[in-house]
Amino acid sequence: MVTAGTYQKARLFNTPEKLDALCGGLRKYADQYGWQLQAWAVLANHYHYVAVSPDESAESLKPMIRELHSRSARWLNQKDHAVGRKVWHNYWESQITYQTSYYSRLNYVHQNAVKHGLVPVANQYPWCSATWFEQSAPAATVKTVYSFKTDQVKVRDDF
Repeated sequence: MVTAGTYQKARLFNTPEKLDALCGGLRKYADQYGWQLQAWAVLANHYHYVAVSPDESAESLKPMIRELHSRSARWLNQKDHAVGRKVWHNYWESQITYQTSYYSRLNYVHQNAVKHGLVPVANQYPWCSATWFEQSAPAATVKTVYSFKTDQVKVRDDF
């Protein structure tokens, strides 16, 4: 699971166009580097995702994040006429080793826009994976994942 935040928690990705670009970039670079996204949520000042690494070492994570952050920052700064502005602060990753932790984190990411009060129901937020998940996973899997509690999930999310 990866969480990344903007510098000083600034809400830089504050329009549908900017959220589309960041969400599209995340999906593009995850695919390009061989990461299989399982859940994602892209918000104005941070994002989370859960993905399966292309190999045991997960050594492609750092270059993938570096490319996503550098390209999205350049695009955003050009769009906002803010050349040289620092966009990204940092990212945090954790390896998920237990099935219950995996399901809780999937649910946490799918529900992140609800947690932050952006929508009442996760599948109403276009920049997260809830709709995709609900349409592509078997109904029993959706029900199982959504039944896992997220209140004990330890994730940097004070955005």
